[in-house]
Amino acid sequence: MGDSDFSYVPWIVFTPLLGFLFQALLGKFLIDRLGARGRWFCGFAAVLVVAFPFLLGVAAAFKLAGMAPAMRGTMVTVAPWIDLVGFRAPLEFYVDPLSITMVLVVTGVGSLIHLYATGYMAEDADYPRFFTYMNLFIVAMLILVLAGNLPLLFVGWEGVGLCSYLLIGFWYKDHANAKAANKAFIFNRVGDLGFVLGLFLLFCVLARSAGSVPDGRFLSFDLIRVQLVNAIGANPGYATAIALLLFVGACGKSAQFPLYSWLPDAMAGPTPVSALIHAATMVTAGVFMLNRMYPVFQASPVAGGVIAAIGAFTALFAALIAFGQMDIKKVLAFSTVSQLGFMFVACGAGAYDAGMFHVVTHAFFKALLFLGAGAVIHAMAHNQDLRNYGGLRKYLPITFLTVMAGFLAIAGFPYLAGFASKEEILGSAIGNGAVVVRISGFVALFTAFLTAVYMARLAGLTFFGAERWRELPEPHAHEDQALPALMEDEPDPNRFYYTAAELAEREAHAAHADHHELGPEHKPHEAPLSMSIPLIALAIPSLLAGFILGGERLQNWLYPAGVKPGLLGWDAPPWLPWVSGAAALLGIAYGLRTYMKGLPADQGWDMGKWNPLRRLSADQFHYDAELMAGMSVGGRTVGLALSKGFDPLFVDGTVNATGYTAGALGLMLRKLQSGYVRFYALTMLIGVLAIVGYLLYASKGGASL
Repeated sequence: MGDSDFSYVPWIVFTPLLGFLFQALLGKFLIDRLGARGRWFCGFAAVLVVAFPFLLGVAAAFKLAGMAPAMRGTMVTVAPWIDLVGFRAPLEFYVDPLSITMVLVVTGVGSLIHLYATGYMAEDADYPRFFTYMNLFIVAMLILVLAGNLPLLFVGWEGVGLCSYLLIGFWYKDHANAKAANKAFIFNRVGDLGFVLGLFLLFCVLARSAGSVPDGRFLSFDLIRVQLVNAIGANPGYATAIALLLFVGACGKSAQFPLYSWLPDAMAGPTPVSALIHAATMVTAGVFMLNRMYPVFQASPVAGGVIAAIGAFTALFAALIAFGQMDIKKVLAFSTVSQLGFMFVACGAGAYDAGMFHVVTHAFFKALLFLGAGAVIHAMAHNQDLRNYGGLRKYLPITFLTVMAGFLAIAGFPYLAGFASKEEILGSAIGNGAVVVRISGFVALFTAFLTAVYMARLAGLTFFGAERWRELPEPHAHEDQALPALMEDEPDPNRFYYTAAELAEREAHAAHADHHELGPEHKPHEAPLSMSIPLIALAIPSLLAGFILGGERLQNWLYPAGVKPGLLGWDAPPWLPWVSGAAALLGIAYGLRTYMKGLPADQGWDMGKWNPLRRLSADQFHYDAELMAGMSVGGRTVGLALSKGFDPLFVDGTVNATGYTAGALGLMLRKLQSGYVRFYALTMLIGVLAIVGYLLYASKGGASL
């Protein structure tokens, strides 16, 4: 099994795997037989199998903390897996500060999201299927972060892609949800192509120097650092190629430009899914991979500059788009894309620990914000339009206080969690010696101001100002008319999805129904305890994580003395915390002043004098339709060209020509098989004479034998 001190680590993965099997095989049976009690038991089991690995992760963290810094890396081998001549990749888990930090984030935040989901999804008919997918998502992410070698990491990498597809399209009978799931799957396959090419190139480079690894485990993380130094140290071009290809994969998983637009569409899934994807699992995979493979990226300053530049552009780009969103979840979705850009700026600057610091703090406040948004949606009859909110703070006190904690954290309010991690990112970039990275840092600083404004916009429109839902019209007289079968509460079980026209009709009816559930008589109500407890639990680290992990404590934990990455060289300017803090406070003040009374009529980003910039950012910059057309229609065109042109002409043509040539030669040789002895004797005589003639010719110097 490996090191006996960490022999329990495989159960971090196996426990949620058992939960997945339980939900898949017995969940529906229990609910059908036991009703509400069976539903409660399924929910309890779903939370338990994620919470228990969190406790195991805490035990592993304390064990690592008690070890000498240079010894904090243990491989736990479970079983053989890939075993070839000269290459071996066992089923092994690598226990080090980086993997255990991610385990704590995934299982800690994940268990709270699972608890929240037991209340949010309580009435859903596919309750056990939902938790089947959720538990499997946790399994895949834990495999990814605990993997002891690159092939096993790739298994988890593809697993989270599959689970995101299943959960985003959970309500698959609506065509829009199925399309959103397909979009996420396709965009990630594009990124994964780069990841696979980078992995193969890395394999080829390392295989050349694998003689120093007698057991063939040269792709295992406990050995890969030294192997990389030996293999690419003399040829940085390999490092640049491998780093950029791996970064393409990270762009897909962590939604960086141009592969970002699947993430906002992931809102098609239930709100707990959005929280899990955006905070604790899939989108953090790219940043984690950059940290795990930092020796490759460290060896290529060119790749570092590219990563920082794309991260900064993505952060600014998504922040501008967030201003044009009226759906509360879409604002948070583009906020996630923007915050991921900050993390990549840090990695591009060589401050990998700062990127991971923001991964951790972002997991807390973004999960809090999404779950808080779900509580608001729950209270507002599933209406997600910010324009129909207002004045909710007195009706939803717990949601209001906790969401405000998350809002202040992401806005960069001084000394809260988001401020602490953001300062390390800005300091590593602005104080960097590389010009591209330094410019990226200033772009990120401006984006931090924008973040404070658009998040204040969300908070102001939701919790302050007039109760705008009371101003909505009264229900129309035709509301009691019978609805067609298409509009019944229960979708037709024989329909896999609805056509575009039918979907438009359903959405129109749904909008009408939601619209009129709000109104003068509507009474918003606080979420049940199963939803409120996770909000309170996440609000605490959103406020305090900066104090707990800041001051180089997380840096010394992740990269202790002697194994820290060789940074490009940076020294944060002393004025930066003051400027950054002032930008956050100014953004918060401006945003709340502008939006506390609702959408302004003649100012702000939404209307009036700022309208052209808002429209430019929300509409023209958001090239989603064009990109999808290029990838789907263009991809179909390329595929047809290959299948109807290249494939029959070259692939089939080569195979068919080979067979035809063999057949033609066979026909020629068959004519020699006449069956007459005299013909065979004549043939042998001609052969003997030819050999004798050649020997005579050669003996006289005509040729050399």
